Amino acid sequence: MKMTFRWYGEGNDRIKLSDIKQIPGVEGIVWALHDKMPGEVWQPEEIAKVKAQCDEYGFNIDVVESVNVHDDIKIGLPTRDKYIENYKETIRNLSKFGVKVICYNFMPIFDWTRSNLFHEVGDGSTALFYEKGMIQDDYNAMAKYILDFTEKYNMSFPGWEPERMAKLDELFKAYADVDHEKLWANLKYFLEAIMPTCRECDIKMAIHMDDPPWDIFGLPRLLVDEASIDRFLSMVDDEYNCLTLCSGSL
Repeated sequence: MKMTFRWYGEGNDRIKLSDIKQIPGVEGIVWALHDKMPGEVWQPEEIAKVKAQCDEYGFNIDVVESVNVHDDIKIGLPTRDKYIENYKETIRNLSKFGVKVICYNFMPIFDWTRSNLFHEVGDGSTALFYEKGMIQDDYNAMAKYILDFTEKYNMSFPGWEPERMAKLDELFKAYADVDHEKLWANLKYFLEAIMPTCRECDIKMAIHMDDPPWDIFGLPRLLVDEASIDRFLSMVDDEYNCLTLCSGSL
């Protein structure tokens, strides 16, 4: 096991690489280009900038979280092939800089979801929190809660970018006919398309469990239990089709 630490990049993270360097045993940084929209190609010069920053402190950049999957791929629109080609180009570009693992998810519209951003725990500190019974029925109200917080503290949460949240109603209409089986089929299509590139570049795709692991707002979630994990791994039986073992959502 190699110890790594998540870093959101300059301007996005109050923790500096020099701070992380003080943690014993940390060998690498888990990173992403957080200003890139889903479907955009990650350019070599952008990747090189992050690598140079991490090299300065002796960190590897073996793991990326996340290269987000465009909604057209998840929905199964005719335009998905264009975005899949962009994804494959990003994989190739990342491989040139030593990346070995891409953590990603296939959750419709929302990335991770929380009902409370300031849940107080026993020692008085706060943590992100999700309680199924507390989730609001109005997805726009939940999005506003998160966006108001990010605006107040001048920050952005991955998966909750204002550009995406501004199109919620449009996105929900686009997903109206996407049920569990259709989403499974679209995931399989995506993986079968990129696996040859992953083998060529020696980069493993590690899907993140759905967080939380059940349907929300009528949107299907796939990676929710042991049976669905078995289905996922057998659906595309390839050593480069892997899992992200997130203890928070397993």
